[in-house]
Amino acid sequence: MSIASILTEKVFADRRREDWEKLDELTSKAQDLGVRKVASDEIVELLPLYRAVCHDLAAARAARYSAPLLDYLLGLTAAAHTVVYGPHARDSEDGRERRIRHAWLVAFPQTVRRFRLAMLLSAALFFVPFALGCVMALRDPSFAFRIVPEATLRPLTEGYAQGFGAGRQAGEGALMAGFYIYNNVGIALRCFALGIFGGIGSAFYLVHNGLSIGATLGYVASQGAGENIVTFIVSHGSLELGAIVLAGGSGLSIGWSLVAPGDLPRLVSLQRRAREILVVVAGAAVMLVGAAAIEAFWSASSAPRDVKLAVGGSLFVLVTLYLLIAGRTTEDESPSKRAS
Repeated sequence: MSIASILTEKVFADRRREDWEKLDELTSKAQDLGVRKVASDEIVELLPLYRAVCHDLAAARAARYSAPLLDYLLGLTAAAHTVVYGPHARDSEDGRERRIRHAWLVAFPQTVRRFRLAMLLSAALFFVPFALGCVMALRDPSFAFRIVPEATLRPLTEGYAQGFGAGRQAGEGALMAGFYIYNNVGIALRCFALGIFGGIGSAFYLVHNGLSIGATLGYVASQGAGENIVTFIVSHGSLELGAIVLAGGSGLSIGWSLVAPGDLPRLVSLQRRAREILVVVAGAAVMLVGAAAIEAFWSASSAPRDVKLAVGGSLFVLVTLYLLIAGRTTEDESPSKRAS
C-alpha cells in the first residue's frame, strides 16, 4: 500500500472506531446474556450500528484497505449478523414488533431530520413554485393553461363548483382510492428515482409538480370554486404533499451522494446513501396510501366544511410534531447521525 492509502485508511478507521467498539460491546453482551435479556434501548441502538458497519465493510473493500482491517470488520459484521438475524430474532414475536416500532417511532423521523437540508430544499423547490403558480393563476386564469391542459382544468372546475353535498356514490370511493394510490405513488417515486441524475431530475419534478398543483388550485379558485377545492385538499394535503416533498428530498440526497461522495467511491457512496434513505421512501409511500384513503372516503364526503378543516388542521399538526419530535430521546446517540 502507498503512504497515501495508509493515511486514508487511518483517517477512516479513526473516524469510525467509536461505533465499531460500541457494536462489539453490544454484540458481546447479547451473545453472553442472550438477546431477550438485553435492554430494549440497547437493541434499538445495535440495529443502526450493524447497518453502518456493513456500509463501512463495503467501503473498505472498495478502497482496498489492508487485510487486518477487512478481517476485523468482517468478523464484527458476522457476529452482529448472528445477533440481529439469528433464530432467536426470527422466532421472537416481540423482536419483530420491536423492530417495527423502532422503524416508525425512531428510524423514519430521525432519518428525515438527519437529511433535513435535503428535505428543506425539496420543500422550497415544491412550495415556492406552488405559491407562484397559485398567485399567477388567480391574477390571470389563462396562465394556468400554459401549465395544465385546458381540457383538464375546465371539467375539474365544474366538478368542484358542484361541491360535495351529495358525497360519493357507493363503491366509488374504493375505485378512486386505487386511482389516487397509483397516481400519487407514481409521482413520489419519480421524484425519488430521478435523483440518480445528480439530483437534477428530482429538482425538476418537484418544481413541475408544485407549479402544476398551484396553477390548478389558483385557476379553480379564480372560477369561484376556491372554497370547495381547499375544503377537499385540506384533509389529506399534509400527508400527500408532505410525502412528495420527502420523496423528492430523498432523491436530492441520492443525487448529492454521487456529486460529493467524500472519501468513498461513487458507487459505494450511492449504495450507502440508498440504504440510509430507504426508510424515508418507505415512510412516504405509507403516507401516500393513507392520503389516498382519506381523499377517497373522507375528502369528497358530505361532511361539513368546518369539520373537514378541523380534521385537516389537526392532521397537519400531528404530522409536523411527529417528524420534528418522534425518536428524539435516542437521536443524540444514533450512530447514523455521528457517521453523517
